[in-house]
Amino acid sequence: MSDQNNNDEERISGWQHLLDSPFLLLFIGVAMPTVFYIVWGIMEIVNLPVAP
Repeated sequence: MSDQNNNDEERISGWQHLLDSPFLLLFIGVAMPTVFYIVWGIMEIVNLPVAP
């Protein structure tokens, strides 16, 4: 009976699952800068003036 009450009280939030996963943090740490640099590069290419 006490195990069931104990499980209800110790629910783990989604943020704690995220922060406890080192491989997920590694993926996010590599993917986020990659996406930002790609978007930044596309913005730079779009802003180049047209060659005469």
